Amino acid sequence: MVAVFYKDMLSWYLLTLKIREKLEAENQGQGSEPINPDQNLPSLPEVTRSDQDQEESNHNHDQTLSEASKIEVTKGSPKEPRDDWVISITDKLEQAHRDDDTTIWGKLCIYRVPYYLQENDNKSYFPQTVSLGPYHHGKKRLRPMDRHKWRAVNKILKRTNQNIKMYIDAMRELEEKARACYEGPFGLSSNEFIEMLVLDGCFVLELFRGAVEGFTELGYARNDPVFAMRGSMHSIQRDMIMLENQLPLFVLNRLLELQLGTRNQTGLVAQLAVRFFDPLMPTDEPMTKTDQSKLENYLARDKAFDPFADMGELHCLDVFRRSLLRSSPKPEPRLSRKRWSSRNTRVADKRRQQLIHCVTELREAGIKFRRRKTDRFWDIQFNNGYLEIPRLLIHDGTKSLFLNLIAFEQCHIDSRNDITSYIIFMDNLIDSHEDVSYLHYCGIIEHWLGSDSEVANLFNRLCEEVVFDTEDSYLSRLSVEVNRYYNQKWNAWRATLRHKYFNNPWAIVSFCAAVILLVLTLSQSFYAAYAYYKPPS
Repeated sequence: MVAVFYKDMLSWYLLTLKIREKLEAENQGQGSEPINPDQNLPSLPEVTRSDQDQEESNHNHDQTLSEASKIEVTKGSPKEPRDDWVISITDKLEQAHRDDDTTIWGKLCIYRVPYYLQENDNKSYFPQTVSLGPYHHGKKRLRPMDRHKWRAVNKILKRTNQNIKMYIDAMRELEEKARACYEGPFGLSSNEFIEMLVLDGCFVLELFRGAVEGFTELGYARNDPVFAMRGSMHSIQRDMIMLENQLPLFVLNRLLELQLGTRNQTGLVAQLAVRFFDPLMPTDEPMTKTDQSKLENYLARDKAFDPFADMGELHCLDVFRRSLLRSSPKPEPRLSRKRWSSRNTRVADKRRQQLIHCVTELREAGIKFRRRKTDRFWDIQFNNGYLEIPRLLIHDGTKSLFLNLIAFEQCHIDSRNDITSYIIFMDNLIDSHEDVSYLHYCGIIEHWLGSDSEVANLFNRLCEEVVFDTEDSYLSRLSVEVNRYYNQKWNAWRATLRHKYFNNPWAIVSFCAAVILLVLTLSQSFYAAYAYYKPPS
């Protein structure tokens, strides 16, 4: 009995001593005075204790052991879930602070197409043959073109007797600047991103130069599966004009400088791009032979050729867009001069995108249509009741081209919306296949699609999710003039008379005969009445 009692009390004493030692260690870490382990510790009890005291001691021993185990569990338990939640919120705020850096936004120019536009037709926004840039890099369906990209790099190195390291070092210097051009993270390491710039950039330049100089002159076989002017080139051109499939123009400029061995090649890549994408132009006026000879002479080191000055082009899509608008004087000024001025701070209203009535309604109001002879497809004029519209050529690549131009103008704040304004204007004009048929009759629309209904459907779907301010359109003044003419009742009455009674030569003959008959009848009646009141003497 006594041995058991001593054993229990000794266990209680050792546990208490252990707890004291832990408390002392914690207090020393907090700078407090150490605790004497013998202080306030109970002395070993005497043998002469009652059974009641023994039961109390056993109860205290069990309670102390339970508290000690609780302390041990608390000390070794992991952090509470709430702590991880607070850390997660802090990380998100830090990322938001980094994303709020406006200096990064200023360099952004290659965007991901917004989802609300992709719902219209995502195939027109995503490449089907070749990937350029990081957004679609490494996708399975586009990998077969990678071996042809490496062929292009190899051909350049052999032709110029250069080392690949020179290109890698040059792209490493431009890496940070190039990354800032793209929207959002894309998961490529530094080496992968630099390799992508070299590979895609050299591939693009080979296509550009081959379209001007000839691929055989660059060392490619006549029957090359990619570097030859064959049917697949149209698919490649269409992919290279997509918004998500772009390379910064300064990357291409630097790579071309390395190839030619001289600096100050400003504007040459832009000129090559315009020549390469010329078959996609929505007009039937190809680049003149004079323009082609200028490019060929420059590539032959003819210093007489003065390339365009640097206009601040961002990438090939921006170059193509500027080429559509650069070849002529600027469009008419808008009703609102500044796109984001203090007068134009409201959100564009989707209900106010009707610039003009459709062709059928305008014809009923007496407005006539005729083709305007110019290669500037957007240069529309209205004079003396005639709406003059340049010829527009529509082919199977027009839809993708217009959709990506619209997407760029919707995303890039510093871009005017001239292409979007033109397409919405044409969308207003075309409501049905009858409208397309009449514009085709006037020589305004030429298309290679299956039917006029497909053309009408194309325009009606191009701007389904696009929102813009009608007052910010270069066609706003013209639309006001057309609508003013449309609202004049006399013009509508005159048009109705012409459409119903003068719509063919036989109707004109019948009308003239009726007028003559009416005049003769009135004359006969007059002379009969005159003879009755004033008979001859």
